[in-house]
Amino acid sequence: MAARISHHQLEDPKFEEPTRLLIVVAPYYKDIAAELVAGAQRRIEAAGATHALVEVPGALEIPTAIRLASAAGFDGFVALGCIIRGETTHYDTVCNDSSRALSLLGLEGLCIGNGILTVENFEQAAVRAEAAGQDKGGGAAAAAMHLIALDRRFTKPRLGRIAPSSQHIQIAATDQIHE
Repeated sequence: MAARISHHQLEDPKFEEPTRLLIVVAPYYKDIAAELVAGAQRRIEAAGATHALVEVPGALEIPTAIRLASAAGFDGFVALGCIIRGETTHYDTVCNDSSRALSLLGLEGLCIGNGILTVENFEQAAVRAEAAGQDKGGGAAAAAMHLIALDRRFTKPRLGRIAPSSQHIQIAATDQIHE
């Protein structure tokens, strides 16, 4: 008897304070993109957050769009799209470069859920995108929201801390103090 594979999913965070996410989607495969967006929107709204949506031409443009929007006051980002293997190695380039760029943005401190599907054919994409199925769009939104909650947990001011009345910064190898 084969072992049953079980996937554990964390409970979605709920937000009491205002929380805004930007969904960035590459609608190259329009039907797949629409399902991914529907799943993401549903999860975001269920958590008490709000969202905006922008479209970009392809998966390679998603990280750049997120970087451009990073100063616009969004708490997190949901990257959505679909890359289907074709006859050339372009698939590998798009998959690797978009994923790496999103990872680098995450390491810079942006809260990003990656819902860019990388599949062999349209049928695999449809199964993963369906909001009533695997709901990878909703999963990407949940990932972004978990990172937002974690960021708030680690960066919120702690009660009882005493802040200095003024801040003095000494630059290494100089005697200058800047106020």
